Amino acid sequence: MLRTSSISRPTKLEDLLSSKEIARLDPLDLASRRVFFGKLKGERRSKKRGHSVEFADHRQYVSGDDIRHIDWNIFGRLDKLFLKLFLEEEDLSLHVVLDASASSDCGEPNKYLFMQRCAMALGYVGLVNLNRVACTIMSGVDADAADRTGKPVNEKAASSPIRGLRDLRGRRRVHDLARFLCATTPGGTLSFRAAAERIALSRRGKGVMIIFSDFFFKDGYEDGLRLLSGHGYDLILVQVLSPQELEPPIKGDLRLKDIEDADTAEVTISAPLLKRYQANLAAYCNKLREFAHRRDMALLTVKSDTPVDLLVADQLRRLGVLK
Repeated sequence: MLRTSSISRPTKLEDLLSSKEIARLDPLDLASRRVFFGKLKGERRSKKRGHSVEFADHRQYVSGDDIRHIDWNIFGRLDKLFLKLFLEEEDLSLHVVLDASASSDCGEPNKYLFMQRCAMALGYVGLVNLNRVACTIMSGVDADAADRTGKPVNEKAASSPIRGLRDLRGRRRVHDLARFLCATTPGGTLSFRAAAERIALSRRGKGVMIIFSDFFFKDGYEDGLRLLSGHGYDLILVQVLSPQELEPPIKGDLRLKDIEDADTAEVTISAPLLKRYQANLAAYCNKLREFAHRRDMALLTVKSDTPVDLLVADQLRRLGVLK
């Protein structure tokens, strides 16, 4: 992984999404591969029978039913008691999780900037459709603090608690989400299991959770994903890799340094070594895909040069996350 040489960090909504991209997002709405019942009545219909205004069906009255829901017109015609059933409109929540560890601050285009823009696009879709939206950033550092020093943040300073913003609803909260996403600079190391445990303990309700990461965690991804799977959430994994990670533009004798824990290795980059690297990377991605499939998680592996509107309006739509 090569650190991005220079990058213009976003500071506002317009830096994350263009007006053209927003126009393409406006017709979209959240969906899910599963049916969930939220705590709050929202703008979408669930398959749960409730007491809203849209009629669904009848069923025969049994002792103990609420007589206020008897259809007296049918009783007058058939001399039998039937209850009116209605479609209950309920809430579908969206929780977007971003990996802001130092390994995300790599590639051309920058992986973390791509994640920020995708999170903003999904959050925008959720907010304008009156869904509950939450966003969690794992690791990272305060952007203002990094700007003040003008220097790379060391590991100790980068190790910060998980940052979270939740219970957003409505178009007026779009700029709040944008400010939150722009307030963190990627940096430091990340224990994915510890982060996942905190997210699992703090999340509420049911809905869709989308995790953006390269999933290159030194402590592995398995334990963390087990903690986040189920419990009322449809889990979608978006693995973001840079073009340079897929085809490294390096050769010769090099001394490589790990961007997160500063481990070093001296290697001679040759064509056979690059071929073996690509085979190992493909095997790693396939293992992640198989792990996700066995646990009913969806996985997309995308390059950081993928147009954001293409990912959201096309690939995630085909996956059933949007409609």
